[in-house]
Amino acid sequence: MSPSIRAIVTGHTRGLGAALVEQLLSQGVEVLAISRKRNGALAARHAGKLHEMELDLADTAALADWLSGETLSRFVSGAGRVLLVNNAGMLAPVGALADQEPAAVARAVSVNVAAPLMLAAAVVRASEQSADTRIVHISSGAARNAYPGWSIYCATKAALDHHARAVTLDGSRALRICSVAPGVVDTDMQAEIRGTDLERFPMRERFDALKRDGQLATPEESARKVVDYFLSDAFGDTPTADVRDLA
Repeated sequence: MSPSIRAIVTGHTRGLGAALVEQLLSQGVEVLAISRKRNGALAARHAGKLHEMELDLADTAALADWLSGETLSRFVSGAGRVLLVNNAGMLAPVGALADQEPAAVARAVSVNVAAPLMLAAAVVRASEQSADTRIVHISSGAARNAYPGWSIYCATKAALDHHARAVTLDGSRALRICSVAPGVVDTDMQAEIRGTDLERFPMRERFDALKRDGQLATPEESARKVVDYFLSDAFGDTPTADVRDLA
């Protein structure tokens, strides 16, 4: 993999995000990872190739302040290809509207929507000299199918899908974007789903069955498919995709 490829990835401390960063680093891609805390194990295995920024993506003011600095532009400077992987996301709040605390709604919208869109705009501006800029939003089947109790999660993931559709219409030849659903992955979010009261999420038993029957993909399997796709020539041909439909 060309050393001129640089990637920015959010939410890299566990689950799919950690697996995505591992895949990129193992292919020689230099990574700037943004999360609330560092991933010491990844940093130890890839000294000099992983750069970490501790930042709470729910704090949009702090994110805007960081993006106004020079760290991002310095990182992508001289790269032939720049990748942004908006992976960080959160499920809560789960439940009917009456069960949703306004502050929890605001945090979810900040992490799931505001931060990815802010990063997308900033990365495109910073990588204007790059011949190839690619943005992948990590989406969900919940973006395309409504679930009871998941109104916030469904709406925020659908926002990423529609953002990709609209950006595609801008017609920039140097920019490719796609909102990619990674399949049902065995992560901490799945454990959170299985721990939700049935009153708040009536479809929980479906997810219990997926775990019980061994139908959850591993983070490594899904990460491999996502990375292979967004490094391929086919990436960006459609604004939304599902890894389960990819060859």
